[in-house]
Amino acid sequence: MCALSAAWRCACVLALAAAARAALSGLYIDNGIDQTIIHHSMTKHERLVVEHEILDLLGLGSRPRRARAPPARSAAPSFLLDVYKQLAEEPEQARPTRSSELALSGDEQQAIDQSDLIMTFQSKKHHLGALRHGHGRHVWFEVAGAPGDASALLTAELRLHQASTAAENPGELYTVVVHRVISVDSKGGLQLERVVATNTSAGAEGWLELNVTGALGAWLTAPADNRGFFVTVHPHSQPERNVKPEEVGLEERRGVAAEGKQPFVVAFFKGGPRLGAADPGPRRKREARRWRSQGYSDNFLRNPLNDTAHWTTRSCEIQTLYVSFKDLEWQDWIIAPDGYGAFYCSGECNFPLNAHKNATNHAIVQTLVHLLNPSQVPKPSCAPIKLSPISVLYYTDDSNVILRKYKNMVVKSCGCH
Repeated sequence: MCALSAAWRCACVLALAAAARAALSGLYIDNGIDQTIIHHSMTKHERLVVEHEILDLLGLGSRPRRARAPPARSAAPSFLLDVYKQLAEEPEQARPTRSSELALSGDEQQAIDQSDLIMTFQSKKHHLGALRHGHGRHVWFEVAGAPGDASALLTAELRLHQASTAAENPGELYTVVVHRVISVDSKGGLQLERVVATNTSAGAEGWLELNVTGALGAWLTAPADNRGFFVTVHPHSQPERNVKPEEVGLEERRGVAAEGKQPFVVAFFKGGPRLGAADPGPRRKREARRWRSQGYSDNFLRNPLNDTAHWTTRSCEIQTLYVSFKDLEWQDWIIAPDGYGAFYCSGECNFPLNAHKNATNHAIVQTLVHLLNPSQVPKPSCAPIKLSPISVLYYTDDSNVILRKYKNMVVKSCGCH
């Protein structure tokens, strides 16, 4: 689990081996001579506590349980994987040129930058069955499990893939109209409300992006009203006439041919509620009581970062720390990353505090007072002074996917405070 470096000593808080093949799981450290040794063997209960704490940090009450293997090239995961790769680029680097079919528009780029959480909803069969109303196409999305409400929603898009067709006149213009299904009568007739429209040509190919923020916001407020969208196509010169969506390449394909082409909704949330519905406070208190009842002290896991038996005294500096999601056996629901370099700060803040120690003015004064009265005033502490975020891409079930940004997860530099 640890990424070793000859220059840096490494200490890992989550070196959890796969339960099926390892008897020893626990905390591992670098012994200073480029060897990783186990510092503390973890019991099954301890591993569960560590897993629960990380899930709580990620805003999840429990790990998602998926019924089947992830779809190989579904459109929704592919779109967010594209976004994830962009966010993984260093901030100072220029944004990459996007050659993907799922190229991002300027409005989408702004929504990505402003949002804390992005979620995609893959189209599913509606429980009412096939809805028919002349020439058109019904698409439905399960949005009841969305992490935020309408107040947290920045914007939402319906994405429909248009395939190339052998049209006699590829330049002929058509209007694609998206309606919200208001009600369905006993004969399958639909009451529709126009939501948004866009123009395309018969020979066009790619993704149509339609703003459905209002409709999704209404469904987040009242999930029972969600009966999906109904898509119609009209010649631009004859708006009163309907044509079949497949005539302009908007047909719904099945099987391998449909991989990466399914309709989906992408929603951008800002400052929404945590995904875990339960308040972690009571659970933490219950866990604390369990630890005490089993005879564990508060420091049952002796901190290897402060274990002087393994370290020589050194100045405050950044050290390597890698957290592996793969070793937690979460690869069935976390798409990316496999883990991340968290790093940590360790070392002494001794007099004199040179500029390279990034010391605050207060730390300099505290160091001087410590020299005069070491028993009453401690030395400054080595701590992070700059942190950066990470993004985690994961499934919530067998189709819906979330890309969430987590602030202050990676130490970029250390200093004396």
